[in-house]
Amino acid sequence: MKLRVQNERTGSGRAVKLRDYPAAMQPDSSERGVHAGNGLSLPLQPQPLTRAPGAHVAAVASDPESAEVRVSMTGGPGESSGGASSRRSRINSHSHSHSHAHGHSRPQHHSSSEPDTDPPDSDLDSGEPSASLSELRCLFRWLQKSLPFLVILCAKLVLQHALGLAVGVGLFTTFLYVNKNIQTQVFLRDRHRKLYCLGLLLFLISSTLLLYYTFSTETLYHCLIFLTPTIEPLGFWENLWAIGITNFIIKFFFMGIKCLILLLPSSLVTYRTLGRWLSLTEELGQVHQATAPVPLWFRYLVTFQEADGAPALTMGVLLALLYLILKLLGLYSQWTSLLKTVRVVFAGEHTGTAATGSQCREAGDVCPICQGEYKEPRALLCQHIFCDECIALWFNREKSCPLCRTVITEKVYQWRDGATSPHLQIY
Repeated sequence: MKLRVQNERTGSGRAVKLRDYPAAMQPDSSERGVHAGNGLSLPLQPQPLTRAPGAHVAAVASDPESAEVRVSMTGGPGESSGGASSRRSRINSHSHSHSHAHGHSRPQHHSSSEPDTDPPDSDLDSGEPSASLSELRCLFRWLQKSLPFLVILCAKLVLQHALGLAVGVGLFTTFLYVNKNIQTQVFLRDRHRKLYCLGLLLFLISSTLLLYYTFSTETLYHCLIFLTPTIEPLGFWENLWAIGITNFIIKFFFMGIKCLILLLPSSLVTYRTLGRWLSLTEELGQVHQATAPVPLWFRYLVTFQEADGAPALTMGVLLALLYLILKLLGLYSQWTSLLKTVRVVFAGEHTGTAATGSQCREAGDVCPICQGEYKEPRALLCQHIFCDECIALWFNREKSCPLCRTVITEKVYQWRDGATSPHLQIY
């Protein structure tokens, strides 16, 4: 008993001395974080702490700079002085190692804490997608709620303009059907069926007459001869509807002319002249389509209300004159193309001359296009030789030699295959 009491006194005396001289036991700045005494001081990361059984937590301290938590634990009452002395020796050895490691890892804490100044920008950036998504959700909800009303409104518009929509669909399908079949008959050349071409012509005539009979009170046929129809009032939508129907009727008229050209005997219209006449017909049709809407738009732009007075009339006249200037500029390019086509039709194309037998033998007696023997061989300006029919079909789409790409013609006459432009001229 005396020995135990003596050991406890010596241990308490040492603790008093340590408390009296705290500076002597504290390490330098490089060894910050180690608490002196007979307790255990460990640098820990800020994690949940669990207390072992038989140990008492004496103090919890945190260093704001190093973001560490220090827990000082003392042994239970049953520990001996030998265990305390051995524990102190282990603490001294560990304190140097921990303080040394803490001194090296300290710059890492500072470097890791530097990027913490940027979170506000990232928060702002992360907020933008959420705002846009919320707007899209609101738009989608609005469309979802308004969809039944939009369907009802569209049904009302369809029922109100059922006749006009039916006429537009019928004209468009008729155009597609006849245009495709005319191109097929032109591709067959001498093998095309004249009765079929006659049927296409009758179909176009009957469709046109049925349309004008249905709208006989509007006198839409006046638009073909540059007059205004008797539609009252001639507002924007009425004007646009009349111009659209007139455009299709003009297409039908010139497509009928193409059918008539196909009905001519091959002795009068060869495969070379057939393409030229078809191209000229399409050029004339496009000019007519461009000029037909002029009276309608001019009347619409000049028309004014009497209550508006002279300023409205002046503004309408100025707008009509501006429209005429733009229309004349557009017609100038079409007129130039038409004159080139007329010159080619009546003067012929100087794409080459007739090739001699020696020239054909030097070329190998094989046409580079059809890979067969020459039929009416033609020598181009670049001295390359082709069949007359092959090179004529080639120049329907190209204007240069198939081999050396030398420019032979000035213009690509793309309408020689009997095609009609699907472009709707509404201005």
